[in-house]
Amino acid sequence: MDIMDQYYMERTLNLAAKGKGLVSPNPMVGAVLVNNGQIVGEGYHKAAGGPHAEVFCLQEAGHLAKNATLYVSLEPCSHYGRTPPCTEAIIRAGVSTVIVAMEDPNPLISGRGIKLLRDKGIEVVTGVMEEEAKALNEIFIKYITTKKPFVAVKVASTLDGKIATRIGDSKWITGPMAREYVHQLRNEYDSILVGINTVLADNPSLNCRINSPTKRDPIRIVLDSKLRIPLDAKVINSSSSAPLIVFTNANNQEKVKELAEKGVEVIEQKGETRISIDFVMAKLAQRQISSVLVEGGSDVIWSFFQENFVDKYYMFIAPKIIGGREGVPLIGGDGIEIMNNAIKMKWKETRFLGDDLLLTCYRELF
Repeated sequence: MDIMDQYYMERTLNLAAKGKGLVSPNPMVGAVLVNNGQIVGEGYHKAAGGPHAEVFCLQEAGHLAKNATLYVSLEPCSHYGRTPPCTEAIIRAGVSTVIVAMEDPNPLISGRGIKLLRDKGIEVVTGVMEEEAKALNEIFIKYITTKKPFVAVKVASTLDGKIATRIGDSKWITGPMAREYVHQLRNEYDSILVGINTVLADNPSLNCRINSPTKRDPIRIVLDSKLRIPLDAKVINSSSSAPLIVFTNANNQEKVKELAEKGVEVIEQKGETRISIDFVMAKLAQRQISSVLVEGGSDVIWSFFQENFVDKYYMFIAPKIIGGREGVPLIGGDGIEIMNNAIKMKWKETRFLGDDLLLTCYRELF
């Protein structure tokens, strides 16, 4: 890989990352235009339905785009969606070379944009920092290729693998830096999901509390098979503008009406004794919710593992010991009986956040 290609593509990926939490269900995309060794234009995709990265980049460059090299983190689109094709703008601008990190996995585009540019005599180079580009858009890749949301599980535990004491106390296991990181995750994922026991035990707001001009609350989701959620719960009565969706099996139309009056959407899975995670994921996908951050409790987390929906796992470990047989474990449910059947994960990253350790794993690597 040419060292300058790597330099400009790194800059392109950093620009793309500015779209985290803002462009769903679209991918994050960055673009850098270089002419005679000078950057003459930059851009990134800022909002779903808005102009693409290449458009901002070409507008900034103006006439300097002619015979320039365009670095883009994702294959330029070649179809009409909510915006015109980027390939047309690139061709009109007279760009001579396009360097692409990765092909677009979207079946509507995959390979077509690259072919169109080459057919017009533009040199196209692909695969520059491809793995980094795929990691950046792991949520989009999962959603666009499977039509299912990307699922990340977040847990915070003590060194002995407990998420709460025997009386249910869990505040606070981790320190301020780890909790700040969790709120950054909430800002990046489309939705946050918990079970009713977490609502009853902790009374969370499930909002995002970071100091950022691009902060927004994720869609709040509660799994509540018997519709026990209190009408005075914080998650119902917070000032958040983010939707709240409650999944249930209960046939309690009076409670459904009371929740509706408070702006809560209730989705019923009729004829079942437990809420199917597959049912939940299908309903979320229909709403173009491309990612879910599962924060508990332990039985809910096991359900996601058991039904094979977990893609990524964030484990925060605090240097503390709770002890006792009745402390709440990281993951509940019935668990695995035979070690050979244990769910296998792949290490991705380890880092310290203050005194706490963050371990990041994948169920599968893209």
